[in-house]
Amino acid sequence: MDQATLLIVSAALFTIMFALGVGLTGEAIVLLRRRPALVIRVLIGSCVLVPLVGLVLLKLPLSLALTKPAQIGIALMAASPSAPLTLRKAGKVGGDRELAAVLQACVAVAAIVSIPLIADLYQSALGVSGWDITPRAVALQVSQTQVLPLLAGLMLRRWRPRWAQRLSGPLDKLANGLLLLLIVLVLIKSLPLLLPFAASNLAALGFMAVMVLAALAIGYWIAGPDPRERTTIALVTSMRNPGLALLFATTFDNGLPGLKLAVLSYLLVTVLLSIPFLRWQRQKQQVPFVTP
Repeated sequence: MDQATLLIVSAALFTIMFALGVGLTGEAIVLLRRRPALVIRVLIGSCVLVPLVGLVLLKLPLSLALTKPAQIGIALMAASPSAPLTLRKAGKVGGDRELAAVLQACVAVAAIVSIPLIADLYQSALGVSGWDITPRAVALQVSQTQVLPLLAGLMLRRWRPRWAQRLSGPLDKLANGLLLLLIVLVLIKSLPLLLPFAASNLAALGFMAVMVLAALAIGYWIAGPDPRERTTIALVTSMRNPGLALLFATTFDNGLPGLKLAVLSYLLVTVLLSIPFLRWQRQKQQVPFVTP
């Protein structure tokens, strides 16, 4: 990515999280205080179970058909929980936007510990080397793009509620505009390369699809009986963090051309497979479906 695109990425993520903090009412935080077991289940599902599913898949004999960039790309996405884009989807597809925000923030903090541990496990099990993934690197990324802007929005809402009320709508529109611009830029820059990569890595796409479906099932299983919670938690567990994965991919990019394309392919597979799941959930809730 060039500097202009990186600037838009940073601005979009910051605005999304800040707008979310400004719009939060705090009801989800109160709910989570009363239900700590739910938080623990989500942390285990997103930070432990999904990466372990990825490890099991990559240890299967069938994984020998995958290229090295595809293998490492799947591993990086499996190890990287907490995607900020989950929050914008949750409120549009029958989920709980506030619950998604609080759970995602908890997962982001837990990732500071879980990602380095999972990376060490993957290095040992898959025989890869050079995974320079430290708690400091993870903490820096999640704090800059997720935790700090979310806290800033919450502080503004607490200390200047009238400002927060006035800014909530315009901030949401700005976040949507920046997100749309980001999607267009990424497609323009990566689509000509993504299509040939996907055509030559069909087996990898199959593995990615299994990973996404397994992550959705884990989130659905660990949630309670509430359909909104099931939708929300399935999104939290299945939507991995491409920002973190791309950051870590720079460690291997010189030796593994195509690694970043593998990460973007995983993201695309996640988005495509989440649509029928969300449609099913919306039908169960008898709410009109809007394609995310």
